[in-house]
Amino acid sequence: MRIDQVALLPTYVAAATAVLALLVDLLVPGRRGAVIGATAFGLAATAATAIGVGLGLGDAGRRTAFCFGPDQCSLVSDPAAAAVGAAFAVLALGALALSVPLLRTGEVPVGEYCFLLACSLTGAVVLGGARDLITLIVALETLTLPLYLLVGIRRGAATGASAAVTFFVVSVVSTAVALLGAGLVYTATGGLHLADIAHAGASAPELRPLLKVGMVLLLAGLAFKVAAVPAHAWAPTTYDGAPLPVAAYLSTASKLGGVVALLLVGVVAGGPVLATSGLTLAVLAVLSMTVGNLVALRQRRMVRLLAWSSVAQAGYLLAPLGALLASGGRTPDAIGLVVAATVAYALFYVVLEFAAFAAVVAARGSTDGGDITDYRGLARRSPWVAAVLVIALTGLAGLPPGLAGLFAKVAVVRALLGGDAAWLAVVVALNAVIGLAYYVRVVATLFAAPAAAPLPPDSAAPASVGAQVRVGWPVGVAVGVAAVVAVLLGFAPQGVLELAAFFR
Repeated sequence: MRIDQVALLPTYVAAATAVLALLVDLLVPGRRGAVIGATAFGLAATAATAIGVGLGLGDAGRRTAFCFGPDQCSLVSDPAAAAVGAAFAVLALGALALSVPLLRTGEVPVGEYCFLLACSLTGAVVLGGARDLITLIVALETLTLPLYLLVGIRRGAATGASAAVTFFVVSVVSTAVALLGAGLVYTATGGLHLADIAHAGASAPELRPLLKVGMVLLLAGLAFKVAAVPAHAWAPTTYDGAPLPVAAYLSTASKLGGVVALLLVGVVAGGPVLATSGLTLAVLAVLSMTVGNLVALRQRRMVRLLAWSSVAQAGYLLAPLGALLASGGRTPDAIGLVVAATVAYALFYVVLEFAAFAAVVAARGSTDGGDITDYRGLARRSPWVAAVLVIALTGLAGLPPGLAGLFAKVAVVRALLGGDAAWLAVVVALNAVIGLAYYVRVVATLFAAPAAAPLPPDSAAPASVGAQVRVGWPVGVAVGVAAVVAVLLGFAPQGVLELAAFFR
């Protein structure tokens, strides 16, 4: 077995960050700031290490670990894996910044919180370079398992416990389905490495029926991570019951992890059964975007609206990949183009979704997103926070000034038309129009006049409505950086597509 320790450096740094958080919490009791600072340093070091390894690959273009042959490596470090690891580390750092006010109040045990966040990052870093089914599923579960505890970690919050249980139960069922699919794939091909699965499926046509069933189950199980229908019902309850910084990380990191896993399984391993893999993803895409948008129209709470919106966004993410694969894949260049469009849309979505949650934290605090009506007049009370929320929501809707979302929608539709999937492009366009209704409704609420304050019982003084929430400078930095990145991405769509080309 051949192991390149340099390829494992980002994983080592992420795991060391988790241990560091526990040690600092143990050795410096009562100093929450020390634990937060040490964890932030470790998360930044993980991002820097991933980028450094990616830039230092040299002419070879990749490093490998746990190899039994030229194409039988369990872990690969290449530019795509480095980019994935750095993206996850930045998301974790942003979630930690949003969590600072919550951690300072003592509602959440800071050592355990930082430890679990770093553990989740460790799985995410491994996921980007996973090249066999065992490594991929273990990495994905390592990314997800700490989130069960983070969702319900707030002391005395019954909604958090309920959300955590819902998340756990649905996740267990989805993981069982994915493992059943992986078992059938292994039975049909006799291999666990993605390259071996693709080769065995191509050389043994008589095994394809069993391989097709296994791939469908595996993809359906992995769809849970992106909150795609039918494994979507956990998202609204979990997002609304979790602390808002945890919901921000869950809605972005879990979605990105699911996209990476679906790309690896659907494209790399599923080569011989591209049509079956693609048809499965296309059906999931249509159901997700339609159900997500229609249910979002009836939401009254902000976080639940963002949750159902994320279900619809999962459909947009899966649409181009599913359409092209369902048509048989055509050429490697065509597949590469669609994969790049999918990754680019995932990047746009992650930035805009995180910006939306960051603005909600700045407007409402870290514990409860409140009703949509609570945001009436936010543009007058906190114009900068309202501006960030407007950019994020219009971007998710595909409207200016959120140009990032506009170009993301254009990239998806262009990929669908290029793959001769005009019918799916029409579905995407219709759902985008439906989505405008609830996004524009929220934006209009931000600029509406504040509602009159009701008189509290036994008092003649009016209650404060929409009072300014005091947040620390880390939240302000996270909101500002997310907004700046969202705006810059909107003006550099071609650069994002070129970056996403690493995943071809």
